[in-house]
Order: sequence, then C-alpha cells, then structure tokens
Amino acid sequence: MRRVLQRLTDCTTLARPADTRDACAEAREASLRMSSHFDLFGLPPAYALDVQALEQAYHAIQARVHPDRHAASGEAERRASLQWTTRVNQAFRTLKDPVARAAYLLELHGVDVAFETNTAMPAEFLTRQLELREALEQAAGARDTVSLERLRRELRAEARALEAALAARIDAERDYAGAAGLARELKFLARLDEEIDTALADAEA
Repeated sequence: MRRVLQRLTDCTTLARPADTRDACAEAREASLRMSSHFDLFGLPPAYALDVQALEQAYHAIQARVHPDRHAASGEAERRASLQWTTRVNQAFRTLKDPVARAAYLLELHGVDVAFETNTAMPAEFLTRQLELREALEQAAGARDTVSLERLRRELRAEARALEAALAARIDAERDYAGAAGLARELKFLARLDEEIDTALADAEA
C-alpha cells in the first residue's frame, strides 16, 4: 500500500513521460484491486473501529494523493490523483459512519441489509419508535428546545447501545444475518436524529 502511494506521489513532471504513465497507471489499477476500505487504511475489518486511527490514516493518504499535490503534473497523473482522492473520501465516509460501516461490513460477508425493502422490526422496537416520534412531534410543535435536546440525548444513548450490540454480533459472534436487523434499527434512529436536529434548528431560528 505504502509503495503504491509513493509511486503516485512520484508522478511529477520531472519523470520521463513513459515512466510517469506507467507509475500512474499502476496506482490507478492498484486502487481498483484494493480488496476493501479497511485494507486501504490498514485497519482490521471490524465494526468496533478505532476512529482516531482511521482519521490518521485518512489524512496521511490524502497528504500524498490530493490533487493539489499533483497540480503541476501531467494529465495522467492528475487523473490518477483524482481517482485516489475519490476512493479515499468514499472509503473514509463509509467507515466513519456507524450505519454505513455496518452495511459495508455485512456486504463483505454476503449479507444485504436491504434498508429500503426490508422494514421488518421487532414489536418492542416499533413501539419505542412510535413513542420517540410522538415526543418529537410534540416538542417540535411547541418549539421546546429543552425537550428536544433531552430527546436527542436519549436517542443517541440508544444508538450507542445498538452500536455496541452490532460490534458483538459482527466481530465476536459473526452473526451477520442477526446484525442486519440491528443495522436497520440503527438506520431508523439515525434518521430520527436528523429530524431532531432539524426541529432544534427551526426552534432556535
């Protein structure tokens, strides 16, 4: 990985044209061959992710492949840089987001989370979501920021509990089918969290 990045970094106008084309072509092909986002950042494929390590790896790669670093290079080098930057940004966003990371990991193990088509939820979870949504509607209608912030704290605590459960299902138990249901629940909470943020912004406007 490090060698491939260095090849891309060395794509400069000081290199001979043929060498430049070969180095950049190899870098582009290597990016496509990379087996997973985790490989890209040198991290183990696990849900319980070290976010600080992810961010450090992301910034280290960006420092080498960012288009600004290759602005004075030839067209082939700039294209390679843009390809790398797009790949790195997409991988970083996927792994940093708890919902997207779960879906991606499950996909690696052949499980489709089916966020849009599988809406089956445990009855207890559905009841809790109805309670949360009703509380949100009441607080938003009253522009009650205190209640909205309290609701957001409760929601995020439940989301953290779901994330811990996902880590157990995926990393320890390897129950990928069971983890898919938890991922759908986490997605629901994430959407509700966004609605609370919107309601708070409206109430504070």
